[in-house]
Amino acid sequence: MTDPSFHVSYTVPTVLLALALALKFPTFLRAWRDPDVRATTLLLTWATAVLVVVTPANIERLNTLTGIPNIAAPSAYSFLTAFCATGLTMIMRWREEPSELRRRRIRRIYQIYAGVVAALWLTFLRADVPTPRVYDLDTYYARTPWMSEHILLYIAAHMVSSLVAASMLWRWFPEVGDRWLKAGVVLLQLGFASGLVFDTAKAAAIGARWSGNDWDVLSTEAAPPFALLEAALVATGFIVPQAGPFLQKWLRDRRDYRRLGPLWRAVRVLAPAAATARFGLWAPLDLRLMQRQQRIHDALRMLGPYLDDELHQRALRAARTAHGDHLAPGLAGAVAVRAAIDAYRTGSPVPERTRATQLGTAVNDHIPAISHALHHPRTVECVHRRATRTESLNHA
Repeated sequence: MTDPSFHVSYTVPTVLLALALALKFPTFLRAWRDPDVRATTLLLTWATAVLVVVTPANIERLNTLTGIPNIAAPSAYSFLTAFCATGLTMIMRWREEPSELRRRRIRRIYQIYAGVVAALWLTFLRADVPTPRVYDLDTYYARTPWMSEHILLYIAAHMVSSLVAASMLWRWFPEVGDRWLKAGVVLLQLGFASGLVFDTAKAAAIGARWSGNDWDVLSTEAAPPFALLEAALVATGFIVPQAGPFLQKWLRDRRDYRRLGPLWRAVRVLAPAAATARFGLWAPLDLRLMQRQQRIHDALRMLGPYLDDELHQRALRAARTAHGDHLAPGLAGAVAVRAAIDAYRTGSPVPERTRATQLGTAVNDHIPAISHALHHPRTVECVHRRATRTESLNHA
């Protein structure tokens, strides 16, 4: 596992994996029937379990609690084997369309690796390993009957899964178009490459023991960091393609929600919408965004008869002169909407010369720009005054 002189921090990757598992768990509860969701949750569970078990302090706790020396070895290697199987099947789900052939292949992988787990426990139970070894179990028992087979079995299973996974990903990478999936594939490739370095270092140290040499440093100091790196990279690689689009959509919804804030606050003085938010800030962001959009559209329909087209046209010309074509539609729309709100609230008569349908369409087409303009009320008021001054000059 590792030499005490080489301090490898297990805490950070373990906490990160546990956090990812905790964040994923609500999704698992909602969509546990989804094979991808189940597989991702299992993968995070196995990766977290491996790091928890191989932590030196936990190895000693397991030995003490169970009274069985080195019981952490088959426990950790079983979790690692399950991690390998789940990783392979997830890659197959990504690469291949659902089919009976894919289902049989996935089932065969689980059967093979379940057999490996059973063999790990069988060889451990047959082995005579009375001395607890926290840091150098693999090399200390490298020539012990049954325990040597136990160690070689987990290394071979891990190495084969890493090679197969890396090969599948390498062939598939040129076909991947989605940027989040491509990022996930790159992280997985780096993770499985780290796993192969881990296996190579372990195998070399064990081979040296067989030949009477001492290369234990490869097993106790060189290999563990690559195991930690593999767990973090592979778990992240499987999470990114799922979390990336979700985070991207969340950020987009958050931006739109905040952008619509000024217009939403402006129309709140009108009669409430038919559908109001029941959960407030506890509601999901996409639901709150939908409710805010609906509230604005309902209010604009109510204001339709009060939207003064002539005022809008004068404001549009004034805004173009003062602020350019880019900002003019939003500023002019803000002027027209504010005037319509005032007219609605005071019960003013509907403007005689208005083309509500055309103007209403123009307003609806520039809702984000109008909301942005309302974030700067002084600028909107300035444009309104210019438009009103133009009307006064025309009448004069």
